Amino acid sequence: MQPLLEIDAQTYVAWKGEYFSNAEWILSKVIGARVNDHGAFAIRALVRARRLQWNAALEDAQMSINILPTVIGYVALSIALSGQSNCEDAMHGLDLGFIDGNGDVDTIRLLLLLKAIIVFNNGQGNEGIARITDLIKARPGNDTPLCRSVQAYMYAQLGMAAMNEQEYDRAVQQFTSAINLGPFDMDSTGIGTVLLVFGWKFGTLWRDIHKRKCETLYAADRTNEAVESLHTMMNQLDEGTKAMKETKDWLVDFRRRCAQTSKTLGDEALRVNNYSEAVDQYSAALALDPSEADIFIKRSEARAAMAKWKDALEDAEHAIGLDPSSPWGYERKHAALHGAQEYGNAIEAFSTMLLKLEDSSDPRIRQLRHQYVSPADVESVIQRAINKTLQNSPLRLIDTTTGRLCDRDERVKVFKGTPDFKELVSSTTTNATFDHERIAEVVMKYFRHAMLSHRWEGKEPLLSVVQDKSVYDLEPVYPVTKLQSFCQTARDAGYTWGWSDTCCIDKTNSVELQQSLNSMFNWYHDSSLTVVYLSDVPPSSKPGALARSVWTTRGWTLQEFLAPKVIRFFAKDWTLYLNDGSPNHKESTAIMEELEDATGVAAQALIGFHLGATEVREKLQWASNRVTTVQEDIAYSLLGIFDVTLIVNYGERKQKALGRLLEAVVSRSGDVTALDWAGRSSEYNSCLPADITVYEAAACAPSFVRREEMETLLSGLRSSVAAEMALALYDKLDRQPPPRFANHRLTLPCIVFPLTALTKRTEGRFGSKVYYATADGLEDVEITTEDTFSPFSPSRPPRWETLLVRPWNRDLLGAADLASRNAIDAPPPSDAIPTPSLQSSAGFDGLQKEAYKLVARLKQRFTALLLMRGRSGEYKRIASDHDIIAQVRDVNKLTDIRCIEIL
Repeated sequence: MQPLLEIDAQTYVAWKGEYFSNAEWILSKVIGARVNDHGAFAIRALVRARRLQWNAALEDAQMSINILPTVIGYVALSIALSGQSNCEDAMHGLDLGFIDGNGDVDTIRLLLLLKAIIVFNNGQGNEGIARITDLIKARPGNDTPLCRSVQAYMYAQLGMAAMNEQEYDRAVQQFTSAINLGPFDMDSTGIGTVLLVFGWKFGTLWRDIHKRKCETLYAADRTNEAVESLHTMMNQLDEGTKAMKETKDWLVDFRRRCAQTSKTLGDEALRVNNYSEAVDQYSAALALDPSEADIFIKRSEARAAMAKWKDALEDAEHAIGLDPSSPWGYERKHAALHGAQEYGNAIEAFSTMLLKLEDSSDPRIRQLRHQYVSPADVESVIQRAINKTLQNSPLRLIDTTTGRLCDRDERVKVFKGTPDFKELVSSTTTNATFDHERIAEVVMKYFRHAMLSHRWEGKEPLLSVVQDKSVYDLEPVYPVTKLQSFCQTARDAGYTWGWSDTCCIDKTNSVELQQSLNSMFNWYHDSSLTVVYLSDVPPSSKPGALARSVWTTRGWTLQEFLAPKVIRFFAKDWTLYLNDGSPNHKESTAIMEELEDATGVAAQALIGFHLGATEVREKLQWASNRVTTVQEDIAYSLLGIFDVTLIVNYGERKQKALGRLLEAVVSRSGDVTALDWAGRSSEYNSCLPADITVYEAAACAPSFVRREEMETLLSGLRSSVAAEMALALYDKLDRQPPPRFANHRLTLPCIVFPLTALTKRTEGRFGSKVYYATADGLEDVEITTEDTFSPFSPSRPPRWETLLVRPWNRDLLGAADLASRNAIDAPPPSDAIPTPSLQSSAGFDGLQKEAYKLVARLKQRFTALLLMRGRSGEYKRIASDHDIIAQVRDVNKLTDIRCIEIL
C-alpha cells in the first residue's frame, strides 16, 4: 500500500505530538513557498480539522482538489465536511477519492475504513462497526489488523458512553466485544493515518479497554467479575505495558478498592451466616491482596462454619504467618483443629492464643484474656468431677477394650488420653462454654461400669491370675470364658469398664477386702448395668427356668438384684433370657414376677428397692433361706441392704458375724422386729438368733382393728381405764430411749410382765417341753422350749426372776397404723381406721384419744420374749421353739416399763 500521507519529518513530529499550531505554521511556510503544492494544502486541511477549524479546513481541501484532484485531497474534504455534520457530502467526497485511487485495492479498503469511521463519528455507531465487519468479510487483507483495532476502538467508545449513562451491563458488553477483537498489532499499516487524521490513540488501547471493563464491573457492584476481568487483563498484557507507571498506579488502586469491597461483602455475608458467599468474597479479596491477616482469619471462620476444617486450618496458618504476634490466628487454628478432631493440637493452639493475649502490648487485648478459660483450669474442674464420680466406683475395674485391670488412678490416666477428655478440654474455652453439667455427663458416661452377678463355679480367675494380663489372652477354659464373655458383652453394650468379684478384689489385702464388701452394694446400685449370668439356664429356655437357677438361692446375689437400677439376665450361651431384648429386665413384668416367685421378694421391692435399716424383719426373711460358701458371708452379704458398715473378719464364724450385723441394724434403726423369732439363741447375745433361718417364718401379725371395733374398744376403755392412767402410760412410753447395744449387751426398753406361775404341761417333740405360764396382766401363755424349768407358783416363787416382756416399738404411739405396719400376708381391709399422727390431734382431747388408742393397740396379741435373771443380776433370753404369743388381759397392769440389759 502506498502511504496516503506524504509528510516531511518535521511536520509529522509536530502533528503526531498534537502541536497543531506548529504543524500548521510549517505547512503554511511550505504553501507560501509553493503555492500550488496541493499536498501541503490537503495536509494543512487535516491539521486544521484536528484543531476543529472546519471552515478553514474545508477551504484548504477545496484548494488542494482545485490544484490537483487526489485521494488525500478528497479525504481532507470529507473530513472537513464531516466536521460540519455534513455526512452525506463527506461520504460523496470519499466516493470521488475512489476515482483517483487508480484502482489500488489497499487504497480503496482504506477509504472504506475511513467512511466507516466518519459514519461512526456522526453518531451512527453500530452502522460504523457493521461497515468494518462487512469490509473484513468481503476479503481479509493486510489491513485486517487495522480494521479490528478500529472496530475495537469503536466498541470502547460505545462502552464509555454507556458507562457515563450508568448502563453498566451494556457497557460491559461493548468492552467485552472490544476485548474479543484483540490483542492489537500497533505496527499494522494504516494505524498512523487513523491516529493523525482522527486522533485515535491505539498505543494503550488494549490495556485501556481491559481497565474500562474492570471499572465498569466494579461500578456495577460485580466485584468478583471485576477481579476475574483483572486477572484476564494481567494475563494478556505484555510486560512493557505492565511496567508502565500509569498501569502500576492504577493496578494498586484498583486492587485496593476491589479488595476492600470484597472484604465488606464478605463481612456482611458472614454476619448473616451465608458462609459460602463469605468464602467467595474473602477469596476474591485475598486474590487481590494476600497480605491481610484479618481476611484469612475471617475466611477461616467461614470455612470452619462449613466444616471445611482443612481449608480453615490453612487460612489460620496463613494468618499466623502474616501476624505471629496476634492471638486471633491461633484462635482460628484452635477452632479448625477442634473441628477436625485433632484435640491435642487444638489445645496447644488455644494455649498459645492465651499467651499471645497476655503478652499483647494493647491493654484492650490483654483485658480480653479474662473471658477465656485456660485448659489447666478446665482440667481441674474435670478432675473434681472425676473424683466425685469415682467416690462410689469400685477400686479396680477391667478395661473391656484391652481386657486389663485398672485401678482408679490408671482409669483416670486412660481417660485423659482419650478423645473424649481432650474434646472436653478443647471445647471449654470461655466462661460461656463452661458447662459443668456437660462435664459431669461426659465424665459419668466414660467412667460408668457394668457389674457381673453370677455364682462361683470351679477355679474362677482370681486377681493374681489376671494381674498384668489381658483377660482376653487367658486360656479360654471355663470359668475363664465366663469372664471373657462378660467383658465382651459389656463392651458391646457401650461400657468401657466392667467388674467381677472374682478378679477385681485383692482378697489377700484385708483393708481392700473390707472396703470392697462394705461398698459392694453401692457399686451395684451406682452401676449403669448389671449383667446376671445364669450358667444353669439353657438357651431358649421357657419361663420358669430363672426360678430354678441356683443363682436365686445364693446369699450374695440378693443384693446383686436388689441394688441395681438396670439389670439384664443372660442364659448359658450368653443370649438374653426369654429373648427379651429390652434394655432393662426390671421393666419386664414376666421376668420380675418369676423372680418374685423364686425369691419371695415383692416385685415392688425388686424394682425400686430402698436400702437402709427399715423393714428389717422383712429383709431378714428374704435372706433367711439363702446359702453362702463361707459362713460369715451370710451376714456380710447383707451389709449394703441394711446400709451398715462392719469390720470384716473371716474366721469369726457365723453367729458372731450375724450378731454384729443385727446389733448394728437394731442400734441404728431402733427396729425391734429383728428380735421377733423363735429358735436357738446366739452365743453373741441371747436376744439374737444363732441362725438367720429363724426369720423364714413370718412374724406374728396382730389382728386388724376395724373402725367399729376401735370405737367399741375406746368406749370400753374409757369406762374401765382412767384417762390419767392412759395419759401417763402414753407419756412414759413416749420417753423410752431406743434400744442400744454395747459390749454385746442389749439395753432394751420393754413393757414387763413378771411370771407368777409356771406349770409343765407335756413333753414336746424332739425333747422340747411345753409350759403353761401365768403373768400379771396377761392371759395365760404357752411356752415351748428345750430348756428345763422348775415349776413355780405364787406360794412357791422361782429361784431366778422370770419375765415375759414386750419389746417397746415406738410405732405403737400412732406414727402409723399397727395393722398396716405389721401385716405381711394381706393388706388391711378398706374400712380399717387410719391412725393420724399425734401432732395432728388438737388439744388435750386429741392427746387423750391417742392415749386410749395406744392402750387399745397394746391389748392386741404380740410376740413376747422370755427373760430370766441370772445370779449376777443380768438377764438372758430363754429361747423358745415357737413364738410366745401373749395378750394383755388387764391394761391397768401395764405399769412396769423399763430398760432391761440383756446378755
